[in-house]
Amino acid sequence: MSFSGQTVDKKITYSFPSTGLIWQDRQHRELFKRVEFFVGAIEEGRGKEEVLKLLEFLDEYVVFHFHDEERAMEKAGFPDSLAHMKEHTGFIDELSELRVELSNKYSPEIVDRIRTRIVRWLKDHIGRADKELGSFLLDEDGRGVHR
Repeated sequence: MSFSGQTVDKKITYSFPSTGLIWQDRQHRELFKRVEFFVGAIEEGRGKEEVLKLLEFLDEYVVFHFHDEERAMEKAGFPDSLAHMKEHTGFIDELSELRVELSNKYSPEIVDRIRTRIVRWLKDHIGRADKELGSFLLDEDGRGVHR
């Protein structure tokens, strides 16, 4: 499946970009669920209440999820691991910047910017880099160990 966004009744819905790896898809599914809830909250005027909850979730998510991916890349000898890990580091830095921006002054525009950046990450990283990683791991492992 590929990532696609559609506007339906002012809410954004996404098709889930499966990588084919059970553990990775399970983690991504939870991320998508949280982001979709956040986007819905913004549309309902509750973005201020939910933005910190999402950022707190993401702070925890990036620790375990990126660790799992990086361990799998190392174990399998994924050739693009350095570029992939650089994207992880970039997203962590971006989350830090968003937190600082939000702590300086809350505004609906900042919440919308956070939504835009996170949705872009879902599309750009998961829909491309993680799918490439999933394909590599599945090709390398006909026995399903990486699944």
